[in-house]
Amino acid sequence: MKVGVDGVLLGAWADCRKIRYALDVGAGSGLIALMLAQRSEALIHAVDIDENACRQAEINFNNSPFQNRLSVESIDYQDFSPSVRYDLIVSNPPYFTRSLQSPETNRSLARHDESLPLDALIKKSASLLSPQGRMAFILPFDRLENANKSAVENRLFLCRKAEVSSLQNHPPKRVLLEYSFINQCITEDNFYIGKTKQTYSNEYRALTEDFYLTP
Repeated sequence: MKVGVDGVLLGAWADCRKIRYALDVGAGSGLIALMLAQRSEALIHAVDIDENACRQAEINFNNSPFQNRLSVESIDYQDFSPSVRYDLIVSNPPYFTRSLQSPETNRSLARHDESLPLDALIKKSASLLSPQGRMAFILPFDRLENANKSAVENRLFLCRKAEVSSLQNHPPKRVLLEYSFINQCITEDNFYIGKTKQTYSNEYRALTEDFYLTP
């Protein structure tokens, strides 16, 4: 799986202050876990059902300065049973339930929610979250209502939301969501990624500037 804007957005946006343990669900190449490691001192676990993705993530972890704080496991998330509870759980599950199936099985699994439906992702994550913990996702905008419904069913409260558009004055295509067990005022934001199709917006640059090698 290639590095994409969705993963970069979530890795830069997720609140990783004062966390000891973090979990990246559906880690792919390990991008988000690496970004969290750069932004915190936490021990970060990554899980993915795809063994090839885990091998790639492990290579990337071992070639990073954070390798002692990163680990990856190939496992179905539903079967994952860690010995700790997490202060932050993140996931970039690219759910495109109405899109055509990819001819490649592993990419099809990554692009569709047959292997881990959104409600199952949220329910499982809630069971692994510490009492003060947070979970953060980036989702297609049309999954917002489903995510909020599932969160309520698992006694979670929405605490942060950012609607993301590709270009200024365009409708949002993605939404960044953060939930916790603590009922608090919701922080809401919206921004667009590009000034043009070739130029990033100032907001996107400010959010991600610590991670890109070139402006």
